[in-house]
Amino acid sequence: MKHYHIVSRISIYLLSIVMIIFGIFHFLNPHDLLVYVPASLPGGIVWAYFVGAAFILVGIAFITNNFVKLAGYLLAALLFVFIITIHLPNYLNAGDKEMQSMALINLLKDTAIMGFAMHIAAGAYSQHLHLENSD
Repeated sequence: MKHYHIVSRISIYLLSIVMIIFGIFHFLNPHDLLVYVPASLPGGIVWAYFVGAAFILVGIAFITNNFVKLAGYLLAALLFVFIITIHLPNYLNAGDKEMQSMALINLLKDTAIMGFAMHIAAGAYSQHLHLENSD
């Protein structure tokens, strides 16, 4: 079981790094992401910063192994909202094949990350790496 715990933690650290990078991107390029915020949603650019902060906090929670269950389920919920409100409508209403392909890729990416986040959250009770108790 030692090998499983190490590989599991490395996988979580990789996702954490990706989430932190996504979060930083949201802070560095908020105007590029503004086109994804529905016009009916008040706040505009604030949502780009909010999502960036959420991604960074999730990455930190996973790395530090604190609030893992909460962070994992909140990330999954956030990504589900993105899939339903952004990626699926973009896929269904894309004007050309290239835009439709990009929307599908984003939909699948967020679905995969959502699944991994739920997996991490579901197993959060055993997230601490205790190799001395392993097989």
